[in-house]
Amino acid sequence: MTTGPASSSAPLERDARLINARDHKVRPGDIAVGVIIGRSTEFFDFFVYAIASVLVFPSLIFPYVDPLTGTLYSFAIFALAFVARPFGAMLFLWIDRKHGRGVKLTIAMFLLGGSTAAIAFLPGYDQAGHAAVLLLALFRLGQGFAQGGTWDGLPALLSLNAPPERRGWFAMIPQLGAPVGLLVAAAVFAYLLTTLNPQDFLEWGWRYPFFVAFVINVVALFARLRLITTPEFEKLYESRELQPSPVTALFREEWRVVLLGAFAPLASFALFHLVTVFPLSWVMLTTDESPVRFLVIEIVCAGIGIVAVMLSGLIADRVGRRTLLGLSAAAIGAYSGFAPQLLGQGPAGEWIYMILGFILLGLAFGQSSGVVNGSFSSKHRYTGAGTTATASWFIGAAFAPLAALFLASHFGLLSVGAYLLSGVVGTLAALGLNREWGRKAS
Repeated sequence: MTTGPASSSAPLERDARLINARDHKVRPGDIAVGVIIGRSTEFFDFFVYAIASVLVFPSLIFPYVDPLTGTLYSFAIFALAFVARPFGAMLFLWIDRKHGRGVKLTIAMFLLGGSTAAIAFLPGYDQAGHAAVLLLALFRLGQGFAQGGTWDGLPALLSLNAPPERRGWFAMIPQLGAPVGLLVAAAVFAYLLTTLNPQDFLEWGWRYPFFVAFVINVVALFARLRLITTPEFEKLYESRELQPSPVTALFREEWRVVLLGAFAPLASFALFHLVTVFPLSWVMLTTDESPVRFLVIEIVCAGIGIVAVMLSGLIADRVGRRTLLGLSAAAIGAYSGFAPQLLGQGPAGEWIYMILGFILLGLAFGQSSGVVNGSFSSKHRYTGAGTTATASWFIGAAFAPLAALFLASHFGLLSVGAYLLSGVVGTLAALGLNREWGRKAS
Protein backbone atom coordinates (compact mmCIF):
# COMPACT_ATOMS: atom_id res chain seq x y z
CA MET A 1 0.00 0.00 0.00
CA THR A 2 1.43 3.35 -1.00
CA THR A 3 -1.34 5.51 0.42
CA GLY A 4 -1.75 3.99 3.89
CA PRO A 5 1.05 5.81 5.77
CA ALA A 6 -0.33 9.24 4.99
CA SER A 7 -3.59 8.39 6.64
CA SER A 8 -1.89 6.71 9.57
CA SER A 9 0.54 9.55 10.29
CA ALA A 10 -1.73 12.58 9.84
CA PRO A 11 -1.30 14.86 12.91
CA LEU A 12 -5.01 15.64 13.25
CA GLU A 13 -5.84 11.94 13.09
CA ARG A 14 -3.20 11.17 15.73
CA ASP A 15 -4.73 13.72 18.10
CA ALA A 16 -8.17 12.20 17.75
CA ARG A 17 -6.74 8.73 18.27
CA LEU A 18 -5.03 9.75 21.50
CA ILE A 19 -8.25 11.24 22.84
CA ASN A 20 -10.16 8.03 22.21
CA ALA A 21 -7.42 5.63 23.26
CA ARG A 22 -8.20 5.77 26.97
CA ASP A 23 -10.07 2.77 28.37
CA HIS A 24 -11.54 1.76 25.03
CA LYS A 25 -11.55 -1.89 24.06
CA VAL A 26 -12.84 -3.24 20.81
CA ARG A 27 -15.93 -5.42 21.29
CA PRO A 28 -17.34 -7.71 18.62
CA GLY A 29 -20.54 -5.66 18.32
CA ASP A 30 -18.81 -2.27 18.07
CA ILE A 31 -18.46 -2.36 14.28
CA ALA A 32 -22.11 -3.33 13.81
CA VAL A 33 -23.30 -0.57 16.16
CA GLY A 34 -21.16 2.03 14.41
CA VAL A 35 -22.48 0.94 11.02
CA ILE A 36 -26.14 1.06 12.09
CA ILE A 37 -25.75 4.47 13.73
CA GLY A 38 -24.00 5.94 10.71
CA ARG A 39 -26.35 4.57 8.09
CA SER A 40 -29.52 5.33 10.07
CA THR A 41 -28.60 8.99 10.51
CA GLU A 42 -27.73 9.36 6.83
CA PHE A 43 -31.03 7.80 5.75
CA PHE A 44 -32.97 9.91 8.25
CA ASP A 45 -31.53 13.00 6.54
CA PHE A 46 -32.39 11.46 3.20
CA PHE A 47 -36.03 10.74 4.03
CA VAL A 48 -36.65 14.02 5.82
CA TYR A 49 -35.73 15.79 2.60
CA ALA A 50 -37.64 13.27 0.46
CA ILE A 51 -40.88 13.68 2.43
CA ALA A 52 -40.54 17.46 2.38
CA SER A 53 -40.07 17.25 -1.40
CA VAL A 54 -43.64 15.96 -1.60
CA LEU A 55 -45.44 17.68 1.26
CA VAL A 56 -43.71 21.06 1.49
CA PHE A 57 -41.54 22.25 -1.38
CA PRO A 58 -44.11 22.12 -4.21
CA SER A 59 -46.32 24.68 -2.45
CA LEU A 60 -43.59 26.60 -0.59
CA ILE A 61 -41.00 26.94 -3.36
CA PHE A 62 -43.03 26.35 -6.53
CA PRO A 63 -46.46 27.92 -5.89
CA TYR A 64 -46.41 29.54 -9.33
CA VAL A 65 -47.00 26.21 -11.12
CA ASP A 66 -49.58 23.45 -10.76
CA PRO A 67 -49.01 20.79 -8.04
CA LEU A 68 -47.80 18.12 -10.47
CA THR A 69 -45.23 20.40 -12.09
CA GLY A 70 -44.16 21.69 -8.69
CA THR A 71 -43.55 18.14 -7.47
CA LEU A 72 -41.58 17.31 -10.63
CA TYR A 73 -39.44 20.42 -10.05
CA SER A 74 -38.98 19.36 -6.45
CA PHE A 75 -37.84 15.89 -7.52
CA ALA A 76 -35.41 17.44 -10.00
CA ILE A 77 -33.74 19.30 -7.12
CA PHE A 78 -33.91 16.10 -5.07
CA ALA A 79 -31.71 14.44 -7.73
CA LEU A 80 -28.99 17.11 -7.42
CA ALA A 81 -27.56 15.43 -4.33
CA PHE A 82 -26.79 12.30 -6.32
CA VAL A 83 -25.11 14.40 -9.01
CA ALA A 84 -22.89 16.16 -6.45
CA ARG A 85 -22.04 13.05 -4.47
CA PRO A 86 -19.32 11.67 -6.80
CA PHE A 87 -17.50 15.03 -6.76
CA GLY A 88 -17.66 15.10 -2.99
CA ALA A 89 -16.39 11.55 -2.84
CA MET A 90 -13.29 12.44 -4.87
CA LEU A 91 -12.44 15.46 -2.71
CA PHE A 92 -13.02 13.69 0.57
CA LEU A 93 -11.00 10.72 -0.58
CA TRP A 94 -8.08 13.10 -1.04
CA ILE A 95 -8.68 14.48 2.47
CA ASP A 96 -8.75 10.90 3.76
CA ARG A 97 -5.35 10.15 2.23
CA LYS A 98 -3.80 13.40 3.44
CA HIS A 99 -5.34 13.92 6.87
CA GLY A 100 -7.02 10.68 7.90
CA ARG A 101 -10.40 9.04 8.09
CA GLY A 102 -11.54 10.88 11.22
CA VAL A 103 -10.79 14.33 9.81
CA LYS A 104 -12.59 13.51 6.58
CA LEU A 105 -15.63 12.23 8.42
CA THR A 106 -15.78 15.27 10.71
CA ILE A 107 -15.75 17.74 7.81
CA ALA A 108 -18.27 15.71 5.82
CA MET A 109 -20.71 15.27 8.70
CA PHE A 110 -20.65 18.95 9.67
CA LEU A 111 -21.17 19.94 6.04
CA LEU A 112 -24.05 17.49 5.80
CA GLY A 113 -25.57 18.70 9.04
CA GLY A 114 -25.04 22.34 8.14
CA SER A 115 -26.64 21.96 4.73
CA THR A 116 -29.58 20.15 6.31
CA ALA A 117 -30.03 22.74 9.05
CA ALA A 118 -29.82 25.54 6.48
CA ILE A 119 -32.91 24.13 4.76
CA ALA A 120 -34.80 24.73 8.00
CA PHE A 121 -34.28 28.49 7.47
CA LEU A 122 -35.26 28.40 3.80
CA PRO A 123 -37.51 31.27 2.75
CA GLY A 124 -40.52 30.58 0.59
CA TYR A 125 -41.09 31.79 -2.94
CA ASP A 126 -43.42 34.49 -1.62
CA GLN A 127 -40.56 35.98 0.43
CA ALA A 128 -37.54 35.48 -1.85
CA GLY A 129 -38.86 34.68 -5.31
CA HIS A 130 -36.60 32.54 -7.48
CA ALA A 131 -33.79 33.00 -4.97
CA ALA A 132 -35.64 30.47 -2.80
CA VAL A 133 -35.33 27.93 -5.63
CA LEU A 134 -31.61 28.63 -5.98
CA LEU A 135 -31.05 28.34 -2.22
CA LEU A 136 -32.85 25.01 -2.05
CA ALA A 137 -30.76 23.71 -4.96
CA LEU A 138 -27.57 24.97 -3.29
CA PHE A 139 -28.37 23.33 0.04
CA ARG A 140 -29.30 20.09 -1.71
CA LEU A 141 -25.99 20.13 -3.58
CA GLY A 142 -24.27 20.65 -0.22
CA GLN A 143 -26.03 17.59 1.19
CA GLY A 144 -24.98 15.44 -1.74
CA PHE A 145 -21.40 16.73 -1.75
CA ALA A 146 -21.11 15.94 1.97
CA GLN A 147 -22.60 12.47 1.56
CA GLY A 148 -19.68 11.70 -0.71
CA GLY A 149 -17.45 11.94 2.35
CA THR A 150 -19.49 9.95 4.86
CA TRP A 151 -18.00 6.61 3.76
CA ASP A 152 -15.98 5.42 6.77
CA GLY A 153 -15.21 1.89 5.61
CA LEU A 154 -17.05 0.29 8.51
CA PRO A 155 -19.46 -1.73 6.31
CA ALA A 156 -16.53 -3.20 4.38
CA LEU A 157 -14.67 -3.88 7.63
CA LEU A 158 -17.77 -5.54 9.05
CA SER A 159 -18.13 -7.77 6.00
CA LEU A 160 -14.48 -8.79 5.94
CA ASN A 161 -14.45 -9.67 9.65
CA ALA A 162 -17.61 -11.78 9.40
CA PRO A 163 -17.33 -15.56 9.81
CA PRO A 164 -17.59 -17.23 6.38
CA GLU A 165 -20.81 -18.99 7.30
CA ARG A 166 -22.48 -15.72 8.43
CA ARG A 167 -21.41 -13.23 5.78
CA GLY A 168 -24.95 -12.79 4.54
CA TRP A 169 -26.09 -11.84 8.03
CA PHE A 170 -23.29 -9.31 8.50
CA ALA A 171 -23.81 -7.91 5.00
CA MET A 172 -27.39 -6.96 5.82
CA ILE A 173 -26.53 -4.95 8.95
CA PRO A 174 -25.60 -1.69 7.13
CA GLN A 175 -28.81 -1.94 5.10
CA LEU A 176 -30.96 -1.72 8.24
CA GLY A 177 -30.27 2.02 8.24
CA ALA A 178 -32.70 2.62 5.36
CA PRO A 179 -35.93 1.29 6.92
CA VAL A 180 -34.94 2.65 10.34
CA GLY A 181 -34.34 6.12 8.86
CA LEU A 182 -37.64 6.02 6.97
CA LEU A 183 -39.58 4.89 10.03
CA VAL A 184 -38.27 7.72 12.18
CA ALA A 185 -38.61 10.40 9.48
CA ALA A 186 -42.17 9.39 8.60
CA ALA A 187 -43.11 9.27 12.29
CA VAL A 188 -41.78 12.79 12.89
CA PHE A 189 -43.74 14.22 9.95
CA ALA A 190 -46.87 12.28 10.90
CA TYR A 191 -46.68 13.69 14.41
CA LEU A 192 -46.30 17.27 13.16
CA LEU A 193 -49.15 16.91 10.68
CA THR A 194 -51.38 15.49 13.41
CA THR A 195 -50.66 18.16 16.01
CA LEU A 196 -50.50 21.25 13.77
CA ASN A 197 -53.04 22.79 11.46
CA PRO A 198 -52.05 22.87 7.75
CA GLN A 199 -51.11 26.54 7.79
CA ASP A 200 -48.78 26.22 10.80
CA PHE A 201 -47.20 23.11 9.33
CA LEU A 202 -46.38 24.85 6.04
CA GLU A 203 -45.17 28.02 7.75
CA TRP A 204 -42.87 26.58 10.40
CA GLY A 205 -43.74 23.03 11.49
CA TRP A 206 -41.97 21.28 8.63
CA ARG A 207 -38.69 22.92 9.63
CA TYR A 208 -38.31 20.98 12.88
CA PRO A 209 -37.29 17.65 11.29
CA PHE A 210 -34.34 19.41 9.66
CA PHE A 211 -33.19 20.72 13.05
CA VAL A 212 -33.55 17.21 14.45
CA ALA A 213 -31.47 15.87 11.56
CA PHE A 214 -28.65 18.26 12.43
CA VAL A 215 -28.63 17.22 16.10
CA ILE A 216 -28.68 13.53 15.19
CA ASN A 217 -25.77 14.08 12.80
CA VAL A 218 -23.65 15.63 15.53
CA VAL A 219 -24.39 12.82 18.00
CA ALA A 220 -23.71 10.18 15.35
CA LEU A 221 -20.47 11.88 14.35
CA PHE A 222 -18.98 11.61 17.83
CA ALA A 223 -20.19 8.02 18.19
CA ARG A 224 -18.48 7.05 14.94
CA LEU A 225 -15.31 9.05 15.67
CA ARG A 226 -14.93 7.36 19.03
CA LEU A 227 -14.97 4.08 17.18
CA ILE A 228 -12.85 4.64 14.06
CA THR A 229 -10.06 6.69 15.67
CA THR A 230 -9.11 4.19 18.37
CA PRO A 231 -5.76 2.42 17.98
CA GLU A 232 -7.52 -0.97 18.03
CA PHE A 233 -9.71 -0.12 15.07
CA GLU A 234 -6.84 1.46 13.19
CA LYS A 235 -5.06 -1.87 13.45
CA LEU A 236 -8.15 -3.62 12.10
CA TYR A 237 -8.28 -1.24 9.15
CA GLU A 238 -4.60 -1.78 8.45
CA SER A 239 -4.73 -5.56 8.89
CA ARG A 240 -7.53 -5.70 6.34
CA GLU A 241 -5.72 -3.17 4.16
CA LEU A 242 -8.72 -0.83 4.19
CA GLN A 243 -6.80 2.27 3.23
CA PRO A 244 -7.75 4.85 0.58
CA SER A 245 -6.30 4.54 -2.90
CA PRO A 246 -6.58 7.01 -5.81
CA VAL A 247 -9.79 6.77 -7.83
CA THR A 248 -7.84 6.96 -11.07
CA ALA A 249 -5.85 3.87 -10.11
CA LEU A 250 -9.05 2.09 -9.08
CA PHE A 251 -10.69 2.66 -12.45
CA ARG A 252 -7.53 1.87 -14.37
CA GLU A 253 -6.98 -1.47 -12.64
CA GLU A 254 -10.44 -2.66 -11.60
CA TRP A 255 -12.95 -0.79 -13.73
CA ARG A 256 -14.84 -3.99 -14.55
CA VAL A 257 -15.60 -4.72 -10.88
CA VAL A 258 -16.78 -1.13 -10.35
CA LEU A 259 -19.00 -1.22 -13.44
CA LEU A 260 -20.62 -4.56 -12.70
CA GLY A 261 -20.88 -3.71 -9.01
CA ALA A 262 -22.71 -0.48 -9.85
CA PHE A 263 -25.33 -2.38 -11.88
CA ALA A 264 -25.77 -5.36 -9.55
CA PRO A 265 -28.15 -3.61 -7.10
CA LEU A 266 -30.19 -1.70 -9.70
CA ALA A 267 -33.38 -3.71 -9.12
CA SER A 268 -33.39 -2.97 -5.40
CA PHE A 269 -32.30 0.66 -5.82
CA ALA A 270 -35.04 1.36 -8.37
CA LEU A 271 -37.62 -0.31 -6.12
CA PHE A 272 -36.24 1.67 -3.18
CA HIS A 273 -37.73 4.95 -4.40
CA LEU A 274 -40.79 3.37 -5.93
CA VAL A 275 -42.03 2.25 -2.52
CA THR A 276 -40.78 5.17 -0.41
CA VAL A 277 -40.88 8.50 -2.26
CA PHE A 278 -42.94 8.02 -5.43
CA PRO A 279 -46.13 6.49 -3.92
CA LEU A 280 -46.47 9.33 -1.42
CA SER A 281 -46.32 11.85 -4.26
CA TRP A 282 -48.79 9.90 -6.40
CA VAL A 283 -51.34 9.53 -3.61
CA MET A 284 -51.06 13.22 -2.66
CA LEU A 285 -51.54 14.33 -6.26
CA THR A 286 -54.31 11.97 -7.32
CA THR A 287 -56.45 11.53 -4.19
CA ASP A 288 -57.93 13.62 -1.40
CA GLU A 289 -56.45 11.38 1.28
CA SER A 290 -54.66 12.82 4.29
CA PRO A 291 -50.85 12.58 4.10
CA VAL A 292 -50.88 11.24 7.66
CA ARG A 293 -52.74 8.11 6.55
CA PHE A 294 -50.11 7.26 3.93
CA LEU A 295 -47.26 8.13 6.30
CA VAL A 296 -48.72 5.57 8.70
CA ILE A 297 -48.59 3.01 5.88
CA GLU A 298 -44.94 3.88 5.35
CA ILE A 299 -44.20 3.55 9.08
CA VAL A 300 -45.80 0.10 9.24
CA CYS A 301 -44.12 -1.03 6.03
CA ALA A 302 -40.74 0.28 7.20
CA GLY A 303 -41.11 -2.07 10.16
CA ILE A 304 -41.86 -4.89 7.71
CA GLY A 305 -38.79 -3.81 5.75
CA ILE A 306 -36.58 -4.14 8.85
CA VAL A 307 -37.75 -7.74 9.30
CA ALA A 308 -37.26 -8.49 5.59
CA VAL A 309 -33.71 -7.10 5.62
CA MET A 310 -32.87 -9.33 8.58
CA LEU A 311 -34.42 -12.33 6.82
CA SER A 312 -32.21 -11.61 3.81
CA GLY A 313 -29.18 -12.29 5.98
CA LEU A 314 -30.51 -15.64 7.17
CA ILE A 315 -31.55 -16.73 3.68
CA ALA A 316 -28.29 -15.58 2.06
CA ASP A 317 -26.27 -17.67 4.51
CA ARG A 318 -28.23 -20.73 3.40
CA VAL A 319 -28.45 -20.28 -0.36
CA GLY A 320 -25.74 -17.68 -1.10
CA ARG A 321 -25.98 -13.95 -1.68
CA ARG A 322 -25.77 -14.15 -5.46
CA THR A 323 -28.63 -16.64 -5.59
CA LEU A 324 -30.76 -14.49 -3.30
CA LEU A 325 -30.07 -11.37 -5.37
CA GLY A 326 -31.02 -13.18 -8.57
CA LEU A 327 -34.22 -14.65 -7.13
CA SER A 328 -35.29 -11.37 -5.54
CA ALA A 329 -34.60 -9.51 -8.80
CA ALA A 330 -36.80 -11.99 -10.65
CA ALA A 331 -39.52 -11.50 -8.03
CA ILE A 332 -39.23 -7.72 -8.43
CA GLY A 333 -39.64 -8.25 -12.17
CA ALA A 334 -42.89 -10.12 -11.56
CA TYR A 335 -43.98 -7.40 -9.12
CA SER A 336 -43.33 -4.73 -11.75
CA GLY A 337 -45.91 -6.32 -14.04
CA PHE A 338 -48.93 -5.75 -11.80
CA ALA A 339 -48.12 -3.87 -8.59
CA PRO A 340 -47.92 -0.22 -9.76
CA GLN A 341 -51.53 -0.36 -10.94
CA LEU A 342 -52.55 -1.15 -7.35
CA LEU A 343 -51.80 2.46 -6.40
CA GLY A 344 -54.89 3.44 -8.36
CA GLN A 345 -57.15 0.95 -6.57
CA GLY A 346 -57.77 2.82 -3.33
CA PRO A 347 -56.52 2.14 0.23
CA ALA A 348 -56.56 -1.66 -0.10
CA GLY A 349 -54.45 -1.51 -3.24
CA GLU A 350 -52.03 0.91 -1.61
CA TRP A 351 -51.51 -1.41 1.36
CA ILE A 352 -50.89 -4.42 -0.89
CA TYR A 353 -48.49 -2.45 -3.10
CA MET A 354 -46.50 -1.20 -0.12
CA ILE A 355 -46.39 -4.44 1.87
CA LEU A 356 -45.29 -6.56 -1.09
CA GLY A 357 -42.85 -3.87 -2.17
CA PHE A 358 -41.16 -3.60 1.21
CA ILE A 359 -40.86 -7.37 1.55
CA LEU A 360 -39.12 -7.57 -1.82
CA LEU A 361 -37.07 -4.47 -1.10
CA GLY A 362 -35.84 -5.87 2.20
CA LEU A 363 -34.80 -9.18 0.67
CA ALA A 364 -33.00 -7.55 -2.28
CA PHE A 365 -31.64 -4.41 -0.64
CA GLY A 366 -30.41 -6.38 2.37
CA GLN A 367 -27.72 -8.04 0.22
CA SER A 368 -27.30 -5.48 -2.56
CA SER A 369 -24.20 -3.64 -1.34
CA GLY A 370 -21.99 -6.15 0.42
CA VAL A 371 -21.92 -8.60 -2.46
CA VAL A 372 -19.21 -6.77 -4.41
CA ASN A 373 -16.79 -5.73 -1.65
CA GLY A 374 -14.86 -8.98 -1.60
CA SER A 375 -14.23 -8.81 -5.35
CA PHE A 376 -11.82 -5.87 -5.06
CA SER A 377 -8.14 -6.41 -4.49
CA SER A 378 -6.93 -5.48 -1.02
CA LYS A 379 -5.32 -2.22 -2.12
CA HIS A 380 -8.55 -0.94 -3.72
CA ARG A 381 -11.12 -2.46 -1.37
CA TYR A 382 -11.75 0.67 0.72
CA THR A 383 -12.02 3.06 -2.23
CA GLY A 384 -13.75 0.52 -4.44
CA ALA A 385 -16.57 -0.21 -1.99
CA GLY A 386 -17.37 3.48 -1.52
CA THR A 387 -17.04 4.34 -5.21
CA THR A 388 -19.29 1.47 -6.29
CA ALA A 389 -21.98 2.47 -3.80
CA THR A 390 -21.87 6.06 -5.05
CA ALA A 391 -22.17 4.93 -8.67
CA SER A 392 -25.04 2.55 -7.84
CA TRP A 393 -27.09 5.24 -6.15
CA PHE A 394 -26.53 7.63 -9.04
CA ILE A 395 -27.50 5.12 -11.74
CA GLY A 396 -30.31 3.38 -9.92
CA ALA A 397 -31.88 5.95 -7.63
CA ALA A 398 -31.00 9.54 -8.46
CA PHE A 399 -33.78 10.18 -10.95
CA ALA A 400 -36.18 7.40 -9.94
CA PRO A 401 -38.86 9.58 -8.24
CA LEU A 402 -38.71 12.13 -11.07
CA ALA A 403 -38.86 9.48 -13.79
CA ALA A 404 -41.61 7.47 -12.09
CA LEU A 405 -43.87 10.48 -11.50
CA PHE A 406 -43.32 11.81 -15.02
CA LEU A 407 -44.07 8.43 -16.58
CA ALA A 408 -47.10 7.75 -14.40
CA SER A 409 -48.62 11.18 -15.02
CA HIS A 410 -48.12 11.01 -18.79
CA PHE A 411 -48.41 7.31 -19.64
CA GLY A 412 -50.12 5.69 -16.67
CA LEU A 413 -48.97 3.53 -13.78
CA LEU A 414 -48.11 0.62 -16.07
CA SER A 415 -45.12 2.60 -17.36
CA VAL A 416 -43.72 2.72 -13.80
CA GLY A 417 -43.57 -1.07 -13.92
CA ALA A 418 -41.57 -0.88 -17.15
CA TYR A 419 -39.12 1.50 -15.50
CA LEU A 420 -38.70 -0.88 -12.58
CA LEU A 421 -38.21 -3.78 -14.97
CA SER A 422 -35.22 -2.01 -16.51
CA GLY A 423 -33.51 -2.14 -13.12
CA VAL A 424 -34.23 -5.86 -12.89
CA VAL A 425 -32.56 -6.38 -16.27
CA GLY A 426 -29.49 -4.47 -15.04
CA THR A 427 -29.18 -6.62 -11.92
CA LEU A 428 -29.61 -9.94 -13.73
CA ALA A 429 -27.14 -8.93 -16.43
CA ALA A 430 -24.49 -7.93 -13.86
CA LEU A 431 -24.96 -11.17 -11.91
CA GLY A 432 -24.75 -13.19 -15.11
CA LEU A 433 -21.49 -11.53 -16.15
CA ASN A 434 -19.81 -12.19 -12.80
CA ARG A 435 -20.65 -15.56 -11.29
CA GLU A 436 -18.22 -15.26 -8.38
CA TRP A 437 -20.11 -12.67 -6.33
CA GLY A 438 -21.74 -13.68 -3.13
CA ARG A 439 -21.35 -17.43 -3.34
CA LYS A 440 -22.32 -19.21 -0.15
CA ALA A 441 -18.72 -20.02 0.69
CA SER A 442 -17.37 -16.59 -0.13
